[in-house]
Amino acid sequence: MGKYLLGWSVISRITSWIINRNKEIFVGKLHEDNTSKASFSAMSEHKELKISGMTCAGCVASIEKAVRKVDGVNSVNVNLGDETARIAVDPGKDNDEEIERVISDLGYSIVRDSTEIQIGGMHCASCVSTLERVLGGLDGVRAVTVNLNSESANIIHDPVKTSISDMKEAIKEAGYEFLGLVEDGGLDAAEKVQQADLKDKKWRFSVGLVVGFGLFFLMFVLPPSELLAWITLIVSTPAFVYSGFTIFKAAFISLKNRTLNMDVMYAMGMGVAFVASILGTTGILTLEFLFFDSAVMLAGFLMLGRFLESKAKGKTSEAIKKLMTLQAKEATVIRDGTEQVILAEDIKVGDTVVVKPGEKVPADGEISKGSSHVDESMVTGEPIPVLKGKGDLVYGGTINKNAVLHFKARKVGKDTMISQIIKLVREAQGSKPPIQKLADAAVTYFIPVVLAIALGTFFVYLISGFEFITALTILITILVIACPCALGLATPTAVTVGIGRGAELGILIRNGEVLEKARDLDTMLFDKTGTLTIGKPVVTDAITMEGFPVEDRAKMLQIAASIEHNSQHPLAEAIENAAIEREVDLGEVEHFNTVEGKGVVGVLQGQEIHVGNLQFLQDAGITVSQRVKEKINALEAKGKTVVLVGKEKKVTGIIGISDTIRDTAKPAIMALEKMGIKSIMVTGDNEITARTIADEIGINDVKARVLPAEKAGKVKELQEEGHVLGFTGDGINDAPALAQADVGIAMGGGTDVAIDSGEIIIMKDDPLDVVAGVQLSRRVLKQIKLNLFWAFIYNIILIPVAIFGLFAPEFAGLAMAMSSVTVVSFSLLMKRYTPSAYESRETSTSDPSPGSAQEQSSSPHEMQGASEEDNNGKVLECQHCDATRSVPHHCGKPMHVEEVAGQEKLTCWMGPDCGKQDIPTHCGSPMEITTRAPIDESTGRESTETKKMNGYTKGDDTMEEKRLACESCDETMPVPMHCGKPMHVEEVDGVNMLVCWMGPDCGKQEIPEHHGEPMHVKE
Repeated sequence: MGKYLLGWSVISRITSWIINRNKEIFVGKLHEDNTSKASFSAMSEHKELKISGMTCAGCVASIEKAVRKVDGVNSVNVNLGDETARIAVDPGKDNDEEIERVISDLGYSIVRDSTEIQIGGMHCASCVSTLERVLGGLDGVRAVTVNLNSESANIIHDPVKTSISDMKEAIKEAGYEFLGLVEDGGLDAAEKVQQADLKDKKWRFSVGLVVGFGLFFLMFVLPPSELLAWITLIVSTPAFVYSGFTIFKAAFISLKNRTLNMDVMYAMGMGVAFVASILGTTGILTLEFLFFDSAVMLAGFLMLGRFLESKAKGKTSEAIKKLMTLQAKEATVIRDGTEQVILAEDIKVGDTVVVKPGEKVPADGEISKGSSHVDESMVTGEPIPVLKGKGDLVYGGTINKNAVLHFKARKVGKDTMISQIIKLVREAQGSKPPIQKLADAAVTYFIPVVLAIALGTFFVYLISGFEFITALTILITILVIACPCALGLATPTAVTVGIGRGAELGILIRNGEVLEKARDLDTMLFDKTGTLTIGKPVVTDAITMEGFPVEDRAKMLQIAASIEHNSQHPLAEAIENAAIEREVDLGEVEHFNTVEGKGVVGVLQGQEIHVGNLQFLQDAGITVSQRVKEKINALEAKGKTVVLVGKEKKVTGIIGISDTIRDTAKPAIMALEKMGIKSIMVTGDNEITARTIADEIGINDVKARVLPAEKAGKVKELQEEGHVLGFTGDGINDAPALAQADVGIAMGGGTDVAIDSGEIIIMKDDPLDVVAGVQLSRRVLKQIKLNLFWAFIYNIILIPVAIFGLFAPEFAGLAMAMSSVTVVSFSLLMKRYTPSAYESRETSTSDPSPGSAQEQSSSPHEMQGASEEDNNGKVLECQHCDATRSVPHHCGKPMHVEEVAGQEKLTCWMGPDCGKQDIPTHCGSPMEITTRAPIDESTGRESTETKKMNGYTKGDDTMEEKRLACESCDETMPVPMHCGKPMHVEEVDGVNMLVCWMGPDCGKQEIPEHHGEPMHVKE
């Protein structure tokens, strides 16, 4: 009993000494956790360094501890996953060299870019001296070598501080000519370092394992002898030194700086095994202590683990690498009236840039000439190319598909959207969620505690009477098998992969904190305009009145649009767009005039036309019947703006205009409800309009007439009630509310990405992406927890296994390596993660809800570029009513119907592998492609061909027997069709209406009027 008490007394003293020795690390870590937000404030300058050589969480702790001691450093955040250090320092503090010296002293390397530039105009040695002085004076440049013979300069620099443009300007100012990069393309410096490091590790583990297994076989076959001992010593020494050199070097530097990391543990384990073997060979110990094979195999397995870990880590940042490769390297610009090919970084704001089919857009700008489909999937995640025309915006990194575009450059270089996205994603991948504190605290105590356990177990085995060789073997196994590397990788790899996956989906997560906040959300507030709606007025109702047949809505819109064409009002634009969508030609208007706030008037084909509000038409002496007023009231009750069309002192048309609900708004609200998150609409609009839209998309709680400045107050009120809130807005006038919310979600729209507005940025303005962003955040947090579980469980299980001697030292090294590989591999699975919210998107696109943007109008890429001429007169038409829409385009031509995997799809002319999509539905059935027939000018009604499209022919007995007739004249028209049959008159809510043969719930419409009275059905 005395021996056991003595042993545990020794263990207690050793543990106490180790913990006290490393207490400073933990205290420093807690200090960083408590002050990280304050230190990364607007009062600090931020530096970012790329570091190579880190292997585990101990490396992170060592670097953070050392750098934190540098004068002027406020906080340090080292990310093992992407091997970067983000440092906040006092403004104006020049401590770069000191920071880099401290990191180098720890045995790690700072990764820098090496750029070689071709220079013209050099003549002598003084030119070399001048250029070296000028380039060497740039901030971030560490070394410059100018070669007069090759007329080039090799510059080692920090890419964060010094860009190619900076070097170019410096060369030009010195009087020399910048001729471009000597070698354009290839891997960047960080990737080169990684590839070289992987190659080095591969050779080291290969030598270790080959020699180790060879020695193991030799020592297994031959009996122990002095000759065998000396042979194995001679064979193993070079292999051991080569395979384990990097580990011993790192351990030496760590001890020199008085810190403990896993390299120290590994070095102790391998060193003890090899030294014991030497002692056994020289006779100081017995031949039983020959561990040469174990020592070399152990070094090989450790290097194999690091090789696999590094290779896996490299895959976690593939998303950011893909984004970086999107940037175009060259551009065609028009200068002095001619096209010139220049480097993309040489584009200046205001340049006219030409982008040909298949080329990448090299900058952000506004199209000045041309029309073409642009593939924006790499930026927004939207797979379908978008048709762009004059006045539309294009963004760097997107691909022009089928026609030449000219655009004016508005943002270039680091100001482009793709550059801002890269910056945001990199910063987010380097951030630490609060859950990381658990791993950091565990890592801080992990190594000293494990060392204490290893030494304690060693002494207990000796005191208990076990042989020294047994105790030594177990000591080595414990030192090797316990590793906090997996703990250090658990969070950063999950964050890096998850945020990268979000970027691919068009969802940008700004920091790690939002991951935990999203878990607790119970309420989501939505701004209305531009968030749940498209933020642009569109025509939703076109009702013909006196003087027009019911089916001639296009004619009425043509008249209204012709007059409104000269107006700049948003409502005028909506009416004109509706007419263009129906592919009508606008007429020439004379004597146009605007009455501000009321409407417009003009003469079209000799007739005076008034288009405006009720008061405007009444002031012009136009008679407004009670029936017109009832229709106006009905539309206004739905929150719509009403525009009247007057001709010949009568109201001939009523146009209802409203902001259109986004197709995916309702599915998004339903998805949030399933997740247990309540939705609330907060808008500055009136109560009627807000309530109408809210009812249609399924929101019960509406807060109307709330000014932008008051929205943050509403958020705060709900927070004080105990709710955890998300707020979704457009990222501009909603900025205060976005900042106040627990999770601010900005609908970026791709313009400036609303970088400073929210913690989650939605690139496509799709409400379903709001749900997907929350789901992705929760998924990343779940993955972090899973990673931490596996990291802990490895050690919880394997350390006791090692204590009881159930593991050989060399295989302990392999088990240690697999813990890190397992964690990284689990994180990589998220690269295939697709939020379940997108299942709702498929449903919403195939079966749009009434009043949705999809039903009310064609999608933007369908509306544009789908002219009758391009489509050869073909349109998509409903088989139960007269609704039509343009045939969508793909690769510059209209799509056609083709069977794909047993289902009919709209297919690209180049085949379904190039592009396919579901056929739109209307009245519950798929629409069909048919040829549009013209209106019969002599009658003003449909031609025979048109009637065939609408489901009846001239020989149809039912249609010949029944027609709508006017009571005051001989005018007749066909009875409208619905669900393939003529409609009939039926009383609905006290009013006679035309009703579908399947009932009013299936379809109903008002009875058309003629001479101011409803028409009637006659035989």
